Amino acid sequence: MESPDIRVEKGHAEPEEVAAITAILLARAAARPTDPTPVHRGRIKAGWRRLEREPGFRAPHSWR
Repeated sequence: MESPDIRVEKGHAEPEEVAAITAILLARAAARPTDPTPVHRGRIKAGWRRLEREPGFRAPHSWR
């Protein structure tokens, strides 16, 4: 092994610690779904308005 896949930046990690981190990373990578379909949860449009984009005056007879 010429270049390691995981490198310790600060301190000294024992081989058991590096093996544990590697096992955790591999388990998380395997748990990801293979089909990356976007999941839509909720509205497309926000339920509130940005006041700086609203006109300064609304007519008294308008419903908005």
